Amino acid sequence: MTDPTLELHHTENVQSHLQQVQHLLEKQALVETVAHNQTLPRDDRHELLDKMLHKRHLVELREKLAELHPADIAYILEALPIEQRLLVWDLVKADRDGEILMEVSDAVRESLIATMNREELRAAAEQLDTDEIADLAPDLPQHVMRDVFKSLSVEEREQLRAAMSYSEDSVGALMDFSFVHVREDVTLEVVSRYLRRFDVLPDHTDQVFVVDRDDRFKGVLPINLIVVNEPEMIVADLMLTDTIQLQPEEKAEHAAQAFERYDLVSAPVVDEDHKLVGRVTVNVVLDFIRAESDTDLLNQAGLQEEEDIFASVWKSAKNRWVWLALNLCTAFFASRVIGGFEDTIVQFVALAALMPIVAGIAGNSANQTTTIIVRSLALGQITQGNARRLMLKELAISGLNGLVWGGIAGLFAYFLYHSVPLGVVMMSAMMLNLSLGALVAIGIPLLMQRLGRDPAIGASVLLTAITDSGGFFIFLGLATIFLIH
Repeated sequence: MTDPTLELHHTENVQSHLQQVQHLLEKQALVETVAHNQTLPRDDRHELLDKMLHKRHLVELREKLAELHPADIAYILEALPIEQRLLVWDLVKADRDGEILMEVSDAVRESLIATMNREELRAAAEQLDTDEIADLAPDLPQHVMRDVFKSLSVEEREQLRAAMSYSEDSVGALMDFSFVHVREDVTLEVVSRYLRRFDVLPDHTDQVFVVDRDDRFKGVLPINLIVVNEPEMIVADLMLTDTIQLQPEEKAEHAAQAFERYDLVSAPVVDEDHKLVGRVTVNVVLDFIRAESDTDLLNQAGLQEEEDIFASVWKSAKNRWVWLALNLCTAFFASRVIGGFEDTIVQFVALAALMPIVAGIAGNSANQTTTIIVRSLALGQITQGNARRLMLKELAISGLNGLVWGGIAGLFAYFLYHSVPLGVVMMSAMMLNLSLGALVAIGIPLLMQRLGRDPAIGASVLLTAITDSGGFFIFLGLATIFLIH
């Protein structure tokens, strides 16, 4: 488990780096503004002083960036407006471009790539491993990818083809080709000599993969077993055979669940012939989980894609149009529901004041339910066998909440307007709308999953629309039946 104090310290450091970079950028901008606004005649000495200040601030900024990890630079780039972002990007050493592009968000990566020429993009991609190039490929122009492909060795080309052949949500897309494997019939002394030939072991090497003469996966040999056992021991006698094995076509979310459940650092990936083709490591899995979490949040809010917070107003607005348009349609529908009961509202004006309560409570309850359902679907906890039971449970919860909070709302209505029938209508409408919200909150994610879509897509927008319209219809309908004579 990660130490929370370390996480806090790291976050504070990143924030400190960002503030220092922003301060240097502000000083740089100030010098440029003063020089630009200078209207008096300038002698050579003043001009030289301006140039020296300008250069000094850029040197300070470049030195500061050189000290930072690519992930920290990526964080800083995402937090800067476009003009400052591009200035910082130009100052980053060319041999780090590829690493930084892999760390920034998709939206920010797009803005950076747009400023790079063909040679810069090719050089950035060539800094990366083949699995990382495959991740970057969708954002690169085709002519750049052709240049990169030509620069790779035959083995790397095959690896790149394999990595690009898998869907984004598969284990193959997470797979790393940098791993250590040994034969099952060698001694630990041979393994130790082999490991010492590496200048640096691949990241997150907690175990060595064991294969036979045909590269078929046989088991794993943890590094600690190599250290504590006698050099004469045979690998086959020490290796662990009861291990987690992943398939390239398997869903990435299943791999993420396995890493979480079994506290894995790395896991082998084998093909249909049981041959070892790669591995998945915990750092890649964590990145996948974070990306999926971000996507779910965006989908629930009805956003089409990840958004650069400093993108143009036009681009950001377009990203939000689809679900806003849908929301506008549902709002008009809700208004027509209310319009259908104008005579009822005119005769009993209190209904207009109480309507939002019925809709709001049901919407909040439905959002709670759908959050639980989406999370359970992501963890693979909901199956055809238990979906019906889960639905009955959520209906029971909504019924209980409707009885309790609907009763409180009914008493509130009674004390305000001194009408027992109004209180009963209020309680009944709350119970029915909460039940409707529960049904929809379960049904939408399950339907989306059955259609092969993300269960979280538009959940919040759709739930609000249905609980509003349904709540108004139920409440005003009951009021028309029981209150209007």
